[in-house]
Amino acid sequence: MDPAVPAAITPETFSFISLFLRADWVVKSVMIGLAVASLWSWTVIIDKFFRFSALNGQADRFENQVSSGRSLEDIAAEAGERPKHALPRMLQGALREWRDARGKGLSTDTQAAFLIQRIDRVLDTTIAREAQRVEDGLGSLAIVATASPFIGLFGTVWGIMNAFQEIAIQKNTNLSVVAPSIAEALFATAIGLVAAIPAYIAYNKFSTDASRYTGRLEGFADDLSTAIQRRLADRT
Repeated sequence: MDPAVPAAITPETFSFISLFLRADWVVKSVMIGLAVASLWSWTVIIDKFFRFSALNGQADRFENQVSSGRSLEDIAAEAGERPKHALPRMLQGALREWRDARGKGLSTDTQAAFLIQRIDRVLDTTIAREAQRVEDGLGSLAIVATASPFIGLFGTVWGIMNAFQEIAIQKNTNLSVVAPSIAEALFATAIGLVAAIPAYIAYNKFSTDASRYTGRLEGFADDLSTAIQRRLADRT
């Protein structure tokens, strides 16, 4: 076949596999990198979806136990020695400080104030660690969401440059010469958007979920602090 004569264009010419195989190594690298980033972001998305569902479900059950009117000591004991959820850990930490202070005696208002401060520090530390744990992975989603479109755009620009190079080499502006290279370029942009859009949506959703969960822990900490203060008031 005369190389000056363009190959016939068929629907298979624009299939995803054909576009990938026909692309040069730079565009292929962009496509592969974006595909890996998309798979990674979906791994984080699925993990966060089930994790937040589990955390909120466990929090609902534990808060129902606390609001049932039972003794806080009994509820803390039922949670076990090393509970995985933050709420029972917060309860156990607050009660531990309460028992230690009560054993040493709480004869003055200053000692009671120091007890409240220690409990607040314990609760704040637990909340900070839990917030960091639930936000783990969101940074990856943010990177994929912001970088993928630009990486795809780089592949597009490179592909269009190849298209113009084909025109210059073959000295032919026929659509059959330009279309495949332009399709490869646009395919890189499409992959970038496919990777970026779910990551962007998931990042915003899970950031909101993390903030709500942290607020839930802070509300529980306030309730615990109030309960301890009420116990201190009853002792006077």
